[in-house]
Amino acid sequence: MPRHHPLADRLALKTIRFYQRALSPHKGFRCAHAALHGGESCSAAVARIIRQEGLREGRGHIAARFVACRAAHDALRSGSPLALGTGGMQVRGVCCCGPLPIPFRCG
Repeated sequence: MPRHHPLADRLALKTIRFYQRALSPHKGFRCAHAALHGGESCSAAVARIIRQEGLREGRGHIAARFVACRAAHDALRSGSPLALGTGGMQVRGVCCCGPLPIPFRCG
């Protein structure tokens, strides 16, 4: 059973919920991973990881998701075959590739 740090986990989840409710609806786009692959956004994935594993114990899975989001961004931007099925859509958003969000625009 993972050892959770309830205060850090709760703070991280509250921050994610604030982002999802107050900021995300107004930005008009989603993360590159969700744009390319469908499914949950990075914020939803990270919240799920924190709930299941805890922030500290889940940091490897969280980092892997950010790496995957960056790879999705690169695929969308380059027109890679990985991006087939996106219909050549223009994608813009905030890449989840580190502790600070980095705005991007593809297409």
